[in-house]
Amino acid sequence: MAAACAMRATCGSVGWGGPALPCPYDGPPIEPETSKFRDKLVDVCGLDYSTGPVCCSSEQLDSLASNLNQAEALISSCPACRNNFRDFFCSFTCSPNQASFVNVTSTQITSTDETAVETVDYYVGSHHAQGFFDSCKDIKFGATNGYAMELLGGGAKSYQEFFQFLGDVRPGLGSPFQINFPGSAPSTISPYDPPPRSCAGTDLASRCTCIDCPSVCSVLPSIPPPGEEPYCHVGLMSCLTFVLVLTYALSLFSFLSGYGIVTALRKRRGSAHGRIRLLHGRTPSIQSGGSPDTPTSGHLVGATSLGGYYDDNVSLGRGASLLDPDNLQQRQYRLNTILRRWFYRLGYFCASSPFITLFLACIFVAGSNAGWKFFSVEKDPVRLWVPPTSESRANMDFFDEHFGPFYRAEQIFLTRSPSSAPADDPSDISPILSYDSLKWWFSFESRIRSLETSDGTTLEDVCFKPDGPDGACVVQSISGWFDMGDLSPYNSTSWRRRAQGCARQPVLCLPDFGQPLDPQYVLGGIPKNEDDTVDISSVLESKALVMSLVVENSADPAKVARAEAWEIALRKYLENEAVPSALRDHGYQLSFSTEVSLEEELNKSTNTDITTVVISYVFMFLYVSLTLGRGEGSPEEQRASFPRLLINLVKRTWRSADDLPASSSVTSFRTGSRSLLRRLFVHSKVVLGLFAIILVLTSIASAIGIFSYLGVKVTLIIAEVIPFLVLAVGVDNVFLLLAELERQNASHGPNAQQLLGGGGGPAAPGYRGLVNPMSPQQRQREFDAGPAGMASDYYAVRSPPLDDVHSGVGSGSATLSAEERVARTLAKMGPSLLLSTSTQTVAFALGALVPMPAVRNFALYAAGSVLVNAGLQITVFVSALALDLRRAESSRVDCFPFIRIPARISLQDAFLIPAAGGILARFFRRVYAPFILHPSVKGTVIAIFAGMAVSAGVAVQHLELGLDQRLALPADSYLVNYFNAVESYLEFGPPVYFVVDGLNVSDRSAQQSLCSRFTTCSSFSVGNTLEAERKRPASSFLSQPPAVWIDEFFRWLDPAIDTCCRVRIDDPSVFCSERDSEKKCRPCWEGHDPAWNITMEGLPLGEEEFGRYLLQWLRSPANENCPLGGKTAYKDALSVVSAPDGSDARVQASHFRTYHSPLRTQADFIHAYAAAHRIANDLTSRMSSQSPQEAPRVFPYSPFYVFFEQYSYIAGTAQEVLGLGLGAALLMTSLLLGSWRVGTIVTAVVGLAVLNIMGVMALWGISLNAISLVNLVISLGIAVEFCSHIARGYMSSGGSIVYDGFGGQKERDERVFATLVDIGPSVSHLPVEP
Repeated sequence: MAAACAMRATCGSVGWGGPALPCPYDGPPIEPETSKFRDKLVDVCGLDYSTGPVCCSSEQLDSLASNLNQAEALISSCPACRNNFRDFFCSFTCSPNQASFVNVTSTQITSTDETAVETVDYYVGSHHAQGFFDSCKDIKFGATNGYAMELLGGGAKSYQEFFQFLGDVRPGLGSPFQINFPGSAPSTISPYDPPPRSCAGTDLASRCTCIDCPSVCSVLPSIPPPGEEPYCHVGLMSCLTFVLVLTYALSLFSFLSGYGIVTALRKRRGSAHGRIRLLHGRTPSIQSGGSPDTPTSGHLVGATSLGGYYDDNVSLGRGASLLDPDNLQQRQYRLNTILRRWFYRLGYFCASSPFITLFLACIFVAGSNAGWKFFSVEKDPVRLWVPPTSESRANMDFFDEHFGPFYRAEQIFLTRSPSSAPADDPSDISPILSYDSLKWWFSFESRIRSLETSDGTTLEDVCFKPDGPDGACVVQSISGWFDMGDLSPYNSTSWRRRAQGCARQPVLCLPDFGQPLDPQYVLGGIPKNEDDTVDISSVLESKALVMSLVVENSADPAKVARAEAWEIALRKYLENEAVPSALRDHGYQLSFSTEVSLEEELNKSTNTDITTVVISYVFMFLYVSLTLGRGEGSPEEQRASFPRLLINLVKRTWRSADDLPASSSVTSFRTGSRSLLRRLFVHSKVVLGLFAIILVLTSIASAIGIFSYLGVKVTLIIAEVIPFLVLAVGVDNVFLLLAELERQNASHGPNAQQLLGGGGGPAAPGYRGLVNPMSPQQRQREFDAGPAGMASDYYAVRSPPLDDVHSGVGSGSATLSAEERVARTLAKMGPSLLLSTSTQTVAFALGALVPMPAVRNFALYAAGSVLVNAGLQITVFVSALALDLRRAESSRVDCFPFIRIPARISLQDAFLIPAAGGILARFFRRVYAPFILHPSVKGTVIAIFAGMAVSAGVAVQHLELGLDQRLALPADSYLVNYFNAVESYLEFGPPVYFVVDGLNVSDRSAQQSLCSRFTTCSSFSVGNTLEAERKRPASSFLSQPPAVWIDEFFRWLDPAIDTCCRVRIDDPSVFCSERDSEKKCRPCWEGHDPAWNITMEGLPLGEEEFGRYLLQWLRSPANENCPLGGKTAYKDALSVVSAPDGSDARVQASHFRTYHSPLRTQADFIHAYAAAHRIANDLTSRMSSQSPQEAPRVFPYSPFYVFFEQYSYIAGTAQEVLGLGLGAALLMTSLLLGSWRVGTIVTAVVGLAVLNIMGVMALWGISLNAISLVNLVISLGIAVEFCSHIARGYMSSGGSIVYDGFGGQKERDERVFATLVDIGPSVSHLPVEP
């Protein structure tokens, strides 16, 4: 086909100021009129137009050059796209063969009455079209962390969409007339289809860099996504699980096999022993130890441990004499003997001198509480949860200092009410977009913009404005698609086309602040494609509208206070007005959060917890008061209760007098009434219980005062947890002391003579009591006389034969003074309290190893409170015990001691038994202890708990990290709905900044380690690495192209983009402004030697040259003429220091911005944090190897990093703290019990308890975090509390104990039985009355 044109020259415009339109022209191409025209043609379209005729005029060429320059700033970084773009439109406008692929289909009359082109068809071959689109689709535009295609092609995903965008009539990059691109061409048309330039081709003039052309990128080392890392496994089980299960199975099999063999041998040996007995005709006696199964004392647990063994001929020492001989363990540990003696002396002093003790305690408490003057509560989340030495905190401080504090965010979600969802799927709510919902949303947004504080502050005064004080606020809302909320041009149907068009091409619907709004920023719950990307075609099915208001942050407290005041006003408006009205009037659910919301709601949670604390203390007071003292008084008083009194009354009413025995008379009823009265009013412990609670509160207050002196601030977790913790530990100690005092009263109190057979009454059957006990003062004389005398006297009164007890042999006075009994109580229980308190204190104090201030402070306060509480209990509470004991024995009424009830009349004909201790004690004595000590039960228990340990070990491997913020909030907090909305609907992730510090960016090698758009940039530069990581989001959690400031800065200098950097022609040292005429200015780098080029050879070097142009770039705004200006997008991306006159500018640090992918779960946040730090560490390592003399560093920063750093070391910290706690428990128990074997058993049981708790955490979905670690430390301390008391009771218990007919067991079983009966009810202390 001969050369021919379809259009040429210009024929006016349509409307005033419109672009010039070409004229239809069906003729041959024409040679350029002038050499200037030819030169410009070659300069714009290349050497292909250096000769021959063309189909364009000089006016057309000028218009073409202007339009191409607009695109130059977007695509110049990729020569392939740039050359394809210029060839595409140069051929369309000037090609001599224009008519072969361009056909004018309609014309129009211009304002000058000329005929101009209105519509044309441009036929392009698919091969060239696809190659053209591929060369441009991956070009990045750093200022928006997006793609040039979003501005150049409206976010096109195919070449058809790209061409459609280019051909539509619109200002800017649009066409002045309609250009259509038919998919097929008639036979008379030869489509434009030259070979396209490839960004990865071998032609260096067209080859693009990695960031704009993925095909040329170096491949990063493979990193599996989180959860897909290779691990050791056997089949479907991990190696650890396999080892645990196999070990347990083999151990269980071995145990069962061994048990069967031993049982068979015992039966066989027993039958042989029976035959021998028949042959000899005699039975071995128990006294002579003739049973082959009778153990010897040498087989006691711990026989080779720390304690020494004493036989019957050796004095046990003064401390041992404080124990009742009937329950004395012959093995006495010297340290325990010393401790008993010391505690006896302390108890005797406190009981004998209660008011002196109270006075000294008041002095201590007053001095401690004076520290409340320095009391302070820490509420700042950063100071609470981020250690002062935290790397993330240091990075945050560095970022705030050099780039300014991160902006404040307010976010609102609008969805349909959950009630609109089907009953079988409450999460399947209806789509939110409708004409009515948009009208309500825009009206709602308008009210927010006009919202004022009391001093008249509005959003306009506090919002973030990227273009400066005169710019627009950044409000990301769908209103930006509709001319900032103006729905008047649209009806109930056309708004759909507008929304879908803006979702496809956000660049066509710019908000007032000038940055495109992708649909994921303003809509939530958008349907997804199979690859989990947003389905743009289904945006109308979105479940939520999202509004994000960006408020400027500042280091100036006054500005921050002003912003907080507006945020509080916004919160009040939303919570009190908008949310209720939206739900009530329209069926909408508003979920929102402001920057101040989280701190406010956490404080609100603490305030509501105060009620819980008060109720708990009142309940515990009632519980303690009603439970304490239930075993005191005479036997008939102990048996008296309302149920029994009512039963007697019913019997007396319904049975005739003839049916009643003589003993069941009115007298017995009156006696029961009198006993019940004394029990209710004399032997109750209301005042003592209240005093115990007061001591707990006093210990907490004193600990707070002490640590306030030391500058340790109180935290909310302390206020919420410490009262319960100290209450639990303190009440347990109170029950232990009271239980022991009751035993002392039963043995040595006023009623002891009846129990022992004194006073003329029979003794209790089966009761082995002390016949003639001596006080320690009396025993002192015996010790002075020598050990031989002591031994003979002592064992003369130890465990008299049962027949002697029944017959009253050896009856005498068994009464000790109240002071003696209280002192003996503390002597018995003091070492046990010391063991539990010291172990707990050390365990809690070890929690201070956790670097987070909230956890460290809690650990210190917990340790201090427990220690102070224990100190007050062994002094002040002991004095209170003595006073209360005197009151009860003098028959004075509890709460009203000035009232006395007449003493009871002892009934000598009543058969007396010792106190049973209530249902719980009888349960331990008659049911639990015999059951648990059965040989088969022992083995079963060990097997079950070993299996639980294995199961817990398996479950712990699946223990997640994190802390769901919803768990820390009140159940009715509005933030719960907000976090639910974030998890369900938010489609974009938080920004992340990679900060480079310590690098001289005026040096060429440093520039190459940062840049990404030049051929000499390092393959693994910051820009290239971040782009490569973005391409594997499953491992990097990055979703957006990085904003590489140095690329934009150097491209701003490109003289080919003559509308960006300009200087005065007459004085190149002066920069031109936007208002300066083009005739007075020229491009900055025009004529520079060496010239600007993509190899970076001619780009600025040295601090003086580099700094001068850099400062000007940071002052230049981005606009349509030059979108590469640095003021809007990069003014806060660099920390620049310079002289007052602007000279000697030097970059201290800079950051490279990108965005995380949407983070919905705690695991996502933790993995994103870890991935960002991995990337930063890799960059630091590479840059350090390239510039070893500068030692640069790269670190990532995102607002949430400071709170998630803990999860990088929380597992190791948990192992360290719990391991040290268990080690401390082992050391303390072994030292204070005198047996490393028992200490090992206690430590193993405590470890098993903690392990099981961690296993349950995994099963229940409770994550490991700082708070749960605190609870694990608490559980360790409480487990030590119970185990240590039982172990101490076991070590101090003797054999040969007969309870309720239980006997014939080995000595260790007897000791365990005695321990369970004595200690079990006290450590359980359930509120059960007989």
